[in-house]
Amino acid sequence: MEEMKPSDGVVTLSPLSPDDAEAHLLGEDEALVRWLNGGPGTRDGVETYLRHCREQWEASGPLRAFGIRVEPGGVLAGTVDLRFAGEGLAPGQVNIAYGLYPSWRGRGLATRAVLLASRYAAAEGGVEAVIQVEPENTASTAVAHRAGFLLDRRTHRGDGTRSDRYHLDLRTTDR
Repeated sequence: MEEMKPSDGVVTLSPLSPDDAEAHLLGEDEALVRWLNGGPGTRDGVETYLRHCREQWEASGPLRAFGIRVEPGGVLAGTVDLRFAGEGLAPGQVNIAYGLYPSWRGRGLATRAVLLASRYAAAEGGVEAVIQVEPENTASTAVAHRAGFLLDRRTHRGDGTRSDRYHLDLRTTDR
């Protein structure tokens, strides 16, 4: 596997690995559990997921999970996942999901990470980036707007949860 490390000099994205389990568990809070993780992490569950992420990188699978690292030192500040295939995605669409640990929020880091992830997705052949967010998650909605995503449609998921779907054309965006 070739190590991919997109960077803008402030934020660097690097593939998640099992070595990130401790930092992730320490950074997890109620907001990450509610909006991103779907439930509190356990050491075993996080390590299993991070091994899966590494396997996906090694196999060039549809999941590319990055750690959001802050310079200097490359401290893990959160995660950004790209899915190049999945339910509700057309060919060429890439879903982007992201979350920051509490002490790193409010600094524009998630926006930087989404822009870096979008550039990576375009370089890998993605034609449209998609962010799906519950409208009540105002911080995530603001990231989508700041990164140049446009509201595409409002939907309801299978469980009845409202979801806003934002998109960004990766073919015409110079990011």
